Amino acid sequence: MGQDYAGCLALGLEDFAALRSPLLTDRRFSLNWTYLDGIANGQSAIDLGALALRNRTDAEQFAREYGYDLSQGGVRDYVQRIQQEALAFVQGTFLTPEQQVLVPAAVAHPEDPLDLLLLASQRTHCFNPERLWACALLKVMHGLFYIDNNLKLRHFAAIRQQVFEGLDAVIRTEGDQAYLTDGLLWLPLVHLDRKRNKGRHSILLKLLQKPEYVAADIHDHLGVRLTLATRIECLLALELLRRAHIVSVINLEASRTRNTLLDLPAAKAVFTRYKALLDRAPGYPREVIDRMEAELLATAHEQHRTENPHSGSGFNSLQVTVRKMIHLPANAITPLPGEASVGDEGVSFFFAYEVQLMDAASHDRSLKGPASHEAYKQRQIETARARVFGPEFERWVRVQAERG
Repeated sequence: MGQDYAGCLALGLEDFAALRSPLLTDRRFSLNWTYLDGIANGQSAIDLGALALRNRTDAEQFAREYGYDLSQGGVRDYVQRIQQEALAFVQGTFLTPEQQVLVPAAVAHPEDPLDLLLLASQRTHCFNPERLWACALLKVMHGLFYIDNNLKLRHFAAIRQQVFEGLDAVIRTEGDQAYLTDGLLWLPLVHLDRKRNKGRHSILLKLLQKPEYVAADIHDHLGVRLTLATRIECLLALELLRRAHIVSVINLEASRTRNTLLDLPAAKAVFTRYKALLDRAPGYPREVIDRMEAELLATAHEQHRTENPHSGSGFNSLQVTVRKMIHLPANAITPLPGEASVGDEGVSFFFAYEVQLMDAASHDRSLKGPASHEAYKQRQIETARARVFGPEFERWVRVQAERG
């Protein structure tokens, strides 16, 4: 041992380092407990308050593993466009005009997209507004990247056409009146609302406020709402859709069913009592249906199966999510910068969309008060802002704007 040591002393320091065992090389036995806790316990990325990148080389590797090699010009330009879109979203959706001026120039207009990653990794053990602005912007960018790279969200025209082909087969219009029909039963519709596509930023807002962040699918950006005069007719409509195989147990996403409209045991009791009268009634049995409706409303229990924290009180509907097989030919799929093209055979996948049934009284309540869409959207914005900023940073933004 002594002889080996003496021999090493005779060598230069550089040569000595080369002779050392790999087991003795300099290593940092350190742990990032915040990251490890997030990974091991499944913490959402939207709830992180910082990144942990050490230098620009580390940031470059992070970006490559994420999916974007910024040494490619087209990729760099694309990432910069997403950064500016995220900035416009944060300013326009989460901030008042007085708060918008608080965004530092280094975050609003970085010279290099990698600068945002480095800013999000600085001074992680103290409250640092510049780091928190960078984190907020990166969270929104992450959502936009997800939207752009989700095949289902990028090809709505073809998907929408194939989804509505089945629905159009059971929806007929005679003059100004629309009907839901399978050729045997004609149910008059009070309102027919086709949700043809959520806007890009509406999808982003929903992703940001969901607990799962971008890991969750958005199920309600395409679908149809059928409003009928009564809940009894909603029940008949559900049976018609079942007979037409548009809604079935096989294609249903059961965990997504939301029923705050129909007490089925009470409806079954009413229907059983009136079945003979329905069969004997000439034409459309409006009088019998109205009597059934009054009895149902008098005996039904309020339904509570909804898990959407943003739905207001008084919002009643039966909402089911169904899956349809979609086929996209190869010539309909355009790859993003740096993305490989699909094969000649194209792609096929299941797409989930919503069918919602609602009676006229519930529809009227949805137009105002806590059950209105405007109130619903505002609750979504408040939840998303709180998650993107975090409570401490959100308070800081408000206080700074008030100080002027």
